[in-house]
Amino acid sequence: MFKVTATSMKVSGFTFIKNAIKYDYPILESISSILPLCDEVVVAVGKSEDNTLELIRGIDSPKIRIIETEWDTSLRKGGQVLALETDKAFAAISPDADWAFYIQGDEVVHDQYYPNIREAMLKYKDSPALDGLLFKYKHFYGSYEYLGESTRWYRHEIRVIRNHHGIYSYQDAQGFRKGKNQKLQVKPIDAYVYHYGYVKEPKAMQRKQENFGKLWHSDEYMDQIIVKAEEFDYAGIDALKLFEGSHPTVMTERVRQKNWKFTHDISKKRLELKDRFKLFVERLTGYRIGEYKNYKIAPDS
Repeated sequence: MFKVTATSMKVSGFTFIKNAIKYDYPILESISSILPLCDEVVVAVGKSEDNTLELIRGIDSPKIRIIETEWDTSLRKGGQVLALETDKAFAAISPDADWAFYIQGDEVVHDQYYPNIREAMLKYKDSPALDGLLFKYKHFYGSYEYLGESTRWYRHEIRVIRNHHGIYSYQDAQGFRKGKNQKLQVKPIDAYVYHYGYVKEPKAMQRKQENFGKLWHSDEYMDQIIVKAEEFDYAGIDALKLFEGSHPTVMTERVRQKNWKFTHDISKKRLELKDRFKLFVERLTGYRIGEYKNYKIAPDS
């Protein structure tokens, strides 16, 4: 088990959640995955239709601090309500924290990267020009055995930020900006976030598809584009590859208890020619053509 050694550095974690049980979010695993690296974790719990609040209250750690919120679901442009809830949690962390560690309810940090994360936070703690740390991503799809392979999946995102009031959640809370829409200056670190947003029991995934998109679009629009069904059809995916490696330790029980089966022929790729070319170049050089980057890599000092 990784243990945080005593230093003058203070780290506050923060996240937000609503209807975690209804939509089968691994929120307990998400929070547990950053607890060893944090002195506190602020959880903004939105008013839910299930027992999400009781679920979070049941976490056995004095580091957890809950704030209760109510989502303004009228803010549908670009998923704005998600950024607002993120900002509520961020604003509630201790003012003397050096770093703020953000995690979303379907993300889990692998414990094998704890030393790298801790080392980077210590290394850059006294570098005020640096706004945050950039993590790599693994996006799981359908089951815990498959990873998304196409360029539709983002490769990096900021998950540790400076505790600065000028930083705020951007658009639908995927990343952050500062000041007047400025990208953050960040350093890449050798650490992965495991994203399980598309690994849910098929009925729960269908419920999420039918309802979560309404945070971006009108009810009428969602009714037109989402196929009504009992279960989500995972088969309609462009390209997957097999996952090789281990899941975070906190995910062990959830992975063991999975109660659905999804198989996919990874040799079948539903990719347009331009996407095949992009992947070819990426595998050859590591560069992704046309990649959206919500950050700036800080120069070496």
